[in-house]
Amino acid sequence: MMKLRSIELALPGAAAAARFMVDVWGCADAGHNGETYYLRGSGAYPYLVAISENADSFVRSTTFVCSPERLADVARAVAAKGLNARPVVSHDPGGGAGIVVELTEGEVLRFLVGSTEVAPIAGHAKATRRVMPVKLTHVVFNSADAEASGHLVEDVLGFRVSDRTKGMVFVRCNEAHHSTAFARAGFASLNHIAFEMDDLDAVMRGIGNMRDHGFAPAWGPGRHGPGDNVYAYYIAPFGPVIEYSTAVEKVSADYQAGEPDDWTWPDKRIDQWGTSDKDFAGLRAAEEKFRFRREWEPAPLTDLAGA
Repeated sequence: MMKLRSIELALPGAAAAARFMVDVWGCADAGHNGETYYLRGSGAYPYLVAISENADSFVRSTTFVCSPERLADVARAVAAKGLNARPVVSHDPGGGAGIVVELTEGEVLRFLVGSTEVAPIAGHAKATRRVMPVKLTHVVFNSADAEASGHLVEDVLGFRVSDRTKGMVFVRCNEAHHSTAFARAGFASLNHIAFEMDDLDAVMRGIGNMRDHGFAPAWGPGRHGPGDNVYAYYIAPFGPVIEYSTAVEKVSADYQAGEPDDWTWPDKRIDQWGTSDKDFAGLRAAEEKFRFRREWEPAPLTDLAGA
């Protein structure tokens, strides 16, 4: 078992960023610890985004929750590959313990077992019509070599490549078509954070709410090919690209990965519906802002890896 849970960011103006995520984007306040602010959705995860005050903007980690058996498998493969890693105990909401790993392009992934969940926020949409994400559906990274990154997470993390397009290598860690992807960008950074909404109506209400607050989509609304999910992308005022989405396709274990020629559109179309406009320059600039930073020193994984 493996599931994407959260992303942890560092940036200047963390308190203002957290207010935007609650007051405008629709997350719920999950508390704070000093100058680290936690934002949750309506689902059972204790938080989806952690935002810590820092002079620089960077991705601290992307967190997955998994079973002890899956953690041991990852720890063994990471140790054998010689990647930078160390055991870790989480002091974020939900707790848990596991390992943190730095991939070859600097992406920092954290894998936890024993993390607790919270009661879902029930009836929020029908009772209040409040826009609120449920959970994260995927976190996408820009990559200098997307193919190599896809092979690495297959070999070491047990993920599987679901599809390849001219722009991305889509990767899954469970039955969802992708929990992450590697964009063929030529550099390593955060591409975007996607929040899963209850349904298509919730995505459209989210777009309307953002319009009420003066924000237009940087891309969308539309429907992707790989994953078949509806989307609307925005450039958050504090820097990263964030997405309303629903719902990524579920695939079987024997799903055959598509190749770039399987995912082509007619001229001037960039999604299934043919409705999307895209701010290519604005999105590219935003994607370059959040690089990766390892804030810890590697340590042996011998106990976790069973060596």
